[in-house]
Amino acid sequence: MNPQITLGALVLIPVIVVMFLRINAALVFLSLCLGDVLVQFVAKDTTDFLTLHANQVPQAANAGDNTVKIALLLLPVILTAVFMIRTVHGNGRLLLNLLPAAGVGLLGALLVVPLLPSGLAHNVVGSPLWAQVTRAQDLIVGASAVVCLFVLWLQRPKTGGRKHGKH
Repeated sequence: MNPQITLGALVLIPVIVVMFLRINAALVFLSLCLGDVLVQFVAKDTTDFLTLHANQVPQAANAGDNTVKIALLLLPVILTAVFMIRTVHGNGRLLLNLLPAAGVGLLGALLVVPLLPSGLAHNVVGSPLWAQVTRAQDLIVGASAVVCLFVLWLQRPKTGGRKHGKH
């Protein structure tokens, strides 16, 4: 498959799903960040645990290491998406949700591509488009994080001007 099409699908599919199902993209972005933390700190122990209890040979454990990492990366994202379906109300908020959704797609691609099967990952990583994406990764992560925080701050509950109590 063409690496540009693969990379485009990795970026656009999450954006389309988040927007179509009206999922709060800022929370999905934060779940993706949590998934990356899990990959960094929990993946090795999870793989060791699964290898120990599945009585697998070491070669099979190594082949499944990236599968475990992808699962740990995407599990918080999937759970958040399921629990947050239809939480974005109004066309204005949906339009504002587009920016964090783009951040989810771009960061998701940056995190998933290195974990893909070696042939597919090699094709994508070897493309000029991937080189541009990796050069912009600091901007992608930083801008997406700031946009997501801004969107979350805008969603805080509105306080009423009247006091509640006995009349």
